[in-house]
Amino acid sequence: MAHPPIYTALNAPVVASVPSTSSLQCTADGQILFLTKTSLYIMTPNHGLNFDLVPPIQAQPRKMKKTPSEIEEEVEPIGWFRTLVQFDRPVNYVWPEQSQNWNAMAMGTLDIALWAVASSPSGLSPNATCIVAALTSSMDLSLWTSQRNALNGEWSKIFDVTPFLLDYFSDESSSVRALRAQITSIHWSLQCDFGIRPATLDGSLLVAGNRAGMLLVFSAVVVSQQWIIRVAISQWRTIEQGRCHASVAFSADDGTVGCVNIEQVLEDAPSATTFGLSFTVRLEILDDEPREVARRDIRPARGLQWIELSKTESVLAFTKPGIIGLWRGASSFWSGLKQFTLRQTPRLSCGTSIFSNAIGLIYVPKKDALLVALADGSIHGLHAISRQPTWDFAQSPALMSDTLSRVARTTFVRVEPPSTVDVEVVARVSGMASYDGGATMVWLHEAVRPADYSYKHDARHTNLFVVAKLWSWNEEDDGNTAVVQNLVEVLQGSRAACGITPAHILRPVFLALSPRRINDENGLHAQILSVLPWPDSEDETHAIKLVPWTGASGSEMRREFRDSMTAYLFGLDDFLKLRSRLGVADFLWKHLKTEQKRDDVGVVATALVLRLSHGFVRTIIRHLVAAIGCLEASDAPFVFRMVMHTLLADVPVGLKEEGTLLARAMTATLPNTESNVTNGLTEFCPACRVEIPFTQVGVAICSRRHHWDRCSITTFILSSTRVRACVGCGRKAFLSSDDNGLPPSARGWAITALLEAIQRCLFCGNTFASAL
Repeated sequence: MAHPPIYTALNAPVVASVPSTSSLQCTADGQILFLTKTSLYIMTPNHGLNFDLVPPIQAQPRKMKKTPSEIEEEVEPIGWFRTLVQFDRPVNYVWPEQSQNWNAMAMGTLDIALWAVASSPSGLSPNATCIVAALTSSMDLSLWTSQRNALNGEWSKIFDVTPFLLDYFSDESSSVRALRAQITSIHWSLQCDFGIRPATLDGSLLVAGNRAGMLLVFSAVVVSQQWIIRVAISQWRTIEQGRCHASVAFSADDGTVGCVNIEQVLEDAPSATTFGLSFTVRLEILDDEPREVARRDIRPARGLQWIELSKTESVLAFTKPGIIGLWRGASSFWSGLKQFTLRQTPRLSCGTSIFSNAIGLIYVPKKDALLVALADGSIHGLHAISRQPTWDFAQSPALMSDTLSRVARTTFVRVEPPSTVDVEVVARVSGMASYDGGATMVWLHEAVRPADYSYKHDARHTNLFVVAKLWSWNEEDDGNTAVVQNLVEVLQGSRAACGITPAHILRPVFLALSPRRINDENGLHAQILSVLPWPDSEDETHAIKLVPWTGASGSEMRREFRDSMTAYLFGLDDFLKLRSRLGVADFLWKHLKTEQKRDDVGVVATALVLRLSHGFVRTIIRHLVAAIGCLEASDAPFVFRMVMHTLLADVPVGLKEEGTLLARAMTATLPNTESNVTNGLTEFCPACRVEIPFTQVGVAICSRRHHWDRCSITTFILSSTRVRACVGCGRKAFLSSDDNGLPPSARGWAITALLEAIQRCLFCGNTFASAL
């Protein structure tokens, strides 16, 4: 019998935050966030990344065998890139200055600590990453995002929400104004899928609960006379094209749990040009009064989460001390409220108690089970959630509460130093989340002795960041057939409107495809290659239709031209699916050891790159044709560079014809630029000044064998150090806001708009990192 594998056991010399279900969570960029007392740690797993400026950190637990019959499985440790946001800063406002009312007093201002964090869907920040909302014990809310490097670079504050709220409620009395600005809980919803392509509009909502009993969702909704302790938003559901529905659940300080239904509707909004969006989003609050889910009982629900059973149905789960509650709307199986008393698990330590704080509500779809993780290290499994919830379920013995708790305790013993854990040592877990949607979990714990009352300075606290499986390998969940089937579901189910990146989508796949496993002669490599090729049918770029713009080339036109290219290059489902396929192919090529297998993968990867490249060129050409009347002489070299793309080998006939039409249109618009264009298209080796012909998109090679990378966006030679590099595939591109690094032939407004439009790698969808 083998122990379940442990992939990571990293030391974190920090004081953990208050245990809660929001202390540790995954982002749409594929990163892991966890809270400490004064910092927000941002961890990025090294799955499919090619970021070599700083090597990833990794740690694995010590080897341990209890008996000769037990096998220690060889596990490939996960490497991590780490950065953090520090919150040991003074507040810019003091609540007693806002109100002298006792109700507005905030003791958390005396020793500021982090309370909660919520991450947005991907693509909302200026550099197309997630935005993180952070809530402190002073009840102030701020928004943060990365600057040049999301993996291990600086994250900066971009907006202070609390001063905005104080100004927004300035017409109220001082005490009401302070209570409404004091945020007590936050949650950021997923993106809306309005059913239109490209998926261009941001339909996510940051919902905040405050001390005045209000939910703030751009407009205020009074739902209680008590503090709002937790908020949670269900997944958006498309009712019809242009209309999405969701439910906002909340728990109040008096124990009440309720929900409010909301809708977002697309409305016509004429744009300034033909490139702009013709819609805007309107938010509607559907309920005048909140729907009561659980009555007042003076026990606030500290854990609150929607469980998505399907695309059309969800269950609200909440936790109170010793209780897990489930609420469901009308259904053929069960409906209404069900409450279950947690069962006492084996006394694995002196701190085992069912009344510990809940630190994780994890739904495992393939098992239809809800795992309730507590701060004492125990895990409770509730089964058959969609049919008839029960603690007892013979079909999943590995997910029974006693078994899960024992495995979690064994993992705790394995990762701690030898001979330091006994029954007096408690695993104080501050947060837990699913890593791959299945058996693998990620959590943060600290070994503590509750009976030891001696003072322990903050600097002496040490937590462990752990990634491990909670039940052992089995053929049904982890066999080759299951891995391939999961990959097919991931590739076919990817939607650009969801606001998630390939790094997040493919994390379970990369974890399952360990280097040792894909090099085994068991046929897995061939099975994966069989599902990666793209079908011969046309992709979504063939349906792009843009109305030519005949007006002036002003700043508004150029902004909407840029936003339109962003929408089409990153808002189409086919592009996301192609990037995901290419990500898997690159991962295989990187870890395979035999040349034959690597050659087989290379053939598939090359076909995917060509398909992506042709789609990008077609999208850009159609935008240039639509804006042909606004192009200037300085844009001509870039326009004809796109035409030259269509003259390369392996370009489809239809794309060649579009390139010819663009060349004719440009020549008709600017007939006197032929000589300038020829000079601009001629490129010379930066080392020896020998002319280099344009025969390859990715690399430039002169006759003296000097090799130069080409910009992955514009294909001009990169001869400057002022570039940005993709952290995934390593492709480089010019900076989006730096004319000094561009060659003289790439200084037009169209190429500038394109560089600003593309803040993620066109080929793998990962972020760029720049050193300057």
